[in-house]
Amino acid sequence: MNHLFFTELLNRAFAGPVTAILEIIGIVPHNPKAPIPDHVAMQLLVVLLLTAFFAIVRSRLSVDNPGALQHGMEWAENFVGNLAHETIGSHYHDYLPYLVALALYILTCNLIGLIPGFGSPTAVPVVPLGCAVVTWAYYHVQGVRANGPIGYLKHFMGPVWWLAPLMFIIEVFSHLARVLSLTIRLFANMFAGEMVTLVFFSLIPIGLPILFQGLHVGVALIQTYIFVLLACVYLGEATAHEH
Repeated sequence: MNHLFFTELLNRAFAGPVTAILEIIGIVPHNPKAPIPDHVAMQLLVVLLLTAFFAIVRSRLSVDNPGALQHGMEWAENFVGNLAHETIGSHYHDYLPYLVALALYILTCNLIGLIPGFGSPTAVPVVPLGCAVVTWAYYHVQGVRANGPIGYLKHFMGPVWWLAPLMFIIEVFSHLARVLSLTIRLFANMFAGEMVTLVFFSLIPIGLPILFQGLHVGVALIQTYIFVLLACVYLGEATAHEH
């Protein structure tokens, strides 16, 4: 199996320690000499790129003379902040760091596949699933923090006491389905975009594929927006106070 160039570099450098760690926890890699798959390598690369980007932005922060990078980050924060304010409410500030980080991470994962020799990790099901599970756990934790365990539990009971047992079961399944919904929506669209681009590159390597690259960018932006929007909606529901 051929791996991406960055994946091969990681496997050459860390195959031994990674294989040893996996075997300790009971996981036997299919290829001990290349235990790191492409989607893991790409996520590590995204984390490194974002960390370096944040470090550069932080080093250039200025009140009197903000640069282009600072303006770009301020625009991104304001965009996500306005979205969060509209869906969560006036207390959205507490959740803005997570939402901005989530948006930048998913967007970078979506777009990195446009670079020759790289691939979008969000086109592999386990990566959108990880984002969905973390977001699912995050909004439940914030719901408990905002309302207390008993108050948050009332969100699952509905307004009619004698329907509470039925409503609780429905709400539990509804919340579990959110993980599946977030995962499939992001994965299916990014996987389809990757496949369409690859097919047209193999058939017509010059000219026409550029249009599909543009389509890939559009899909990447839209899917990032939808994922963050739904995260805001779930946070707004979880942290709303019962009256």
